[in-house]
Amino acid sequence: MRLKLVYNARNTGKPILSDVILKTQVPINILEAKVGAAANSEMVIDVPVSDRQLEEVISLLRKAEVEVAEQRRIIHVDYDECVSCGACVSPCPVSAITQKPDWSIEIDEKLCVRCGVCVNACPTRAIHLED
Repeated sequence: MRLKLVYNARNTGKPILSDVILKTQVPINILEAKVGAAANSEMVIDVPVSDRQLEEVISLLRKAEVEVAEQRRIIHVDYDECVSCGACVSPCPVSAITQKPDWSIEIDEKLCVRCGVCVNACPTRAIHLED
């Protein structure tokens, strides 16, 4: 499950995520982070558990005053704008984008780390990152 975390000025700089990992023994992967000292800091994490363990992770984060939102869809391709050129395929650092035999592109959202390289590589701007 991918979660978007928003830290406020009071809890930025505290080892909240490491405390959650130690307490739950869940190996949380940080996919994206925008950290600032004065303003809100945001992070997208992948939590590879479900049910009770996921609820425990979310509960501990919220107890530490971290805003938690589930992230279902992370990338959008406007197939009306996409010309299937494949310019987004090779720059993807995690090989999350492939070109199918019919030349259309396919994005594996489980592999995508929201780096935005594909957005910048797309000549028709058909790819967008979603919050």
